[in-house]
Amino acid sequence: MRYPAEETADKHQRILTAAARLFREKGFDGVSVGQIMKATGLTHGPFYNHFASKEALMAESTLHGSAHSREGLDAATATPEAMREYVRNYVSTAHRDAPGQGCLLAALAGEVRNQPSVRPAFTFHLKTIIGKLAAHFPWKKKSRPRQEAIVMLSAMVGAVALARAVDDEAFSQEILAAVSSAFAP
Repeated sequence: MRYPAEETADKHQRILTAAARLFREKGFDGVSVGQIMKATGLTHGPFYNHFASKEALMAESTLHGSAHSREGLDAATATPEAMREYVRNYVSTAHRDAPGQGCLLAALAGEVRNQPSVRPAFTFHLKTIIGKLAAHFPWKKKSRPRQEAIVMLSAMVGAVALARAVDDEAFSQEILAAVSSAFAP
């Protein structure tokens, strides 16, 4: 039985959204195709009507998650204060505690090196975020905005990853606060 194109496209988007969230929460190896399909309310069978493999889903869901992340950053480029708020929200307890809703960089950076199919999408996302930060963050000195953006984003991603990894809440908060204050006006 063939489904209308609109319904098929909707299912495809649901799979991408669920996969992007689950991969950020559990990692690429921590979630199965069956779990992703169950999260969308679909059975495992139709998966291969949408994707050639789990690796193809990983790559496409990374691009899907990237688009979602870029929307938030695009909104923040409106004003210098919005950019500062973006950074504060990034290195926050809320972001730390919700990897499935957060940035794919902090959630998946350590895993991408082992996933050749995902590296192009991840690289595209990283370069795009760095470019937007370089162009729109209110840098104190404008002499090296790209370099500063790389340093800032590396600190932000590292802070969230480390804050998620430690078993000491006070230390986790200290990590987030230190990086947040480093980029405050």
